[in-house]
Amino acid sequence: MSTSIYKTTAQVTFFSTVEKSLSFFYRIALSRMIGAEGLGIYQIALSVFSVLLTAASSGVPITVSRLITKQNALGNTAGRNAVVTAGIVSTLIFTVPAVALIFGGQKIFGLLFSDERCLAVFLIILPGLIITSIYSVMRGAFWGDKQFMPYSLIELAEDALMVALGCILVAGAAGAADGARRAAMAVFISYIFSFVVSLFWYFKKGGRLVNPKSQLKPLLSSSLPVTAMRTSTSLLNTLVAVLMPFLLVKMCNLTDSEAVSLYGVAAGMAVPILFIPSSLIGSIAVVLAPELSENFYRNRTDMLKADVEKSLKAAILIALVLIPVLFALGESVGNILFSDELSGQIVKNSCFILLPMCLSMITNTILNSMNREKATLIYYFCGAAATLICIAALTPVIGIYSYITGLAASYVITAILNLRLLKKLCPGIKIFGYSLRAAIACAMSCAFGAALTGILENYLTPFPSLVICGAVLAAFIAATFLVFKTYSVEPARNALKNRLKRHRAKFNV
Repeated sequence: MSTSIYKTTAQVTFFSTVEKSLSFFYRIALSRMIGAEGLGIYQIALSVFSVLLTAASSGVPITVSRLITKQNALGNTAGRNAVVTAGIVSTLIFTVPAVALIFGGQKIFGLLFSDERCLAVFLIILPGLIITSIYSVMRGAFWGDKQFMPYSLIELAEDALMVALGCILVAGAAGAADGARRAAMAVFISYIFSFVVSLFWYFKKGGRLVNPKSQLKPLLSSSLPVTAMRTSTSLLNTLVAVLMPFLLVKMCNLTDSEAVSLYGVAAGMAVPILFIPSSLIGSIAVVLAPELSENFYRNRTDMLKADVEKSLKAAILIALVLIPVLFALGESVGNILFSDELSGQIVKNSCFILLPMCLSMITNTILNSMNREKATLIYYFCGAAATLICIAALTPVIGIYSYITGLAASYVITAILNLRLLKKLCPGIKIFGYSLRAAIACAMSCAFGAALTGILENYLTPFPSLVICGAVLAAFIAATFLVFKTYSVEPARNALKNRLKRHRAKFNV
């Protein structure tokens, strides 16, 4: 990967990290203001909404990005505009009738929710389906044209607006359900913002709406498998959001309120912490997808292979660096952030899911960029089946942990199948030695972190213990992974030297 790709990835990662941090602390604020029950209501409504959103547009951004990359390589400006217009048309075909049908059949649709309070929250967000689907097309256009700064700024501003409005509105809530409704209002308003700003930028940069006929068929052909996979993911999440509380009530003898609260702890508190690497992997994927597509369409085999290998190593490094942190500090983080002991226990016990999760995410992006959407869809269904089997079979035995076990099984299966196909498409990829060295460094860091935490907790209160242990553990992880040659400081050192040279040259002039 070129220096410019590293720089762009760092830029996108920075904005994405800030954005995810805002969302993360917003969840903490919500959990404190409306409690686990209110957070559960909010989470269930969003899970159902995400099904419709992914069905409408989830495969569109990556496909629009790839097709725009292809048209730019051909120097076809009209084709580029046709891709964007085709994306908008394809989303409107689904979203407008869907919104109309749901509003017209609220009583029937409401049967999907075990708690009627969730329906009221869902209907507040529903009109945003149309506008945020169009924004997803604009997002793909930004990726394809490699306009990552406007994309990053819009995403960050949308999230910041949602957090600010949400905190203001929820502060005056009369209870858990009212707080969830007010949080939904903030989400809808943030969708309007990103929609307006992205369209303004598209037209300002010379974008036009043209006849989409030439690009509609190839867009649908490529986007439908991705959409099917991501829609199935949302359907699975929705099914779990409804099924998990039901099984906890029937099999674990919990009340409805206790079951919803327990699901809120797992899905609304613990899982977001476990999904921290997804923002980093997402940043790599956003920048990598157009580059991979360009190398693929131009038959640059060696460059494609090198980018794939480095991307896999980056995903492995991200996962194995974060596992010791969550293993050692997960319980303290849950207690301090959420005032909930169980959330921290889930994070600590489930942190090893990060490795298959990161590999599954990055390999999906790589294969989709190489026009292998149908294969990734089939592999996804294999993983989804494993998730449902784990939840159905293990809930009576391990309770809420059946949900985490199901996620882990899904990621392991999809990662293995994706890597198997990738080895065939790019023979000669070498990651075993790197993975082994990183795994040893990870195991050593986990042992050190657990021992250090145990010692400090005997002498310090939770927060000072967390801060000191975090700092010492971070230094240990950095040194250990460097010793095992899983990363190099040379790129950063060279970049700093070049920057200093440019600064001195400018100063001398």
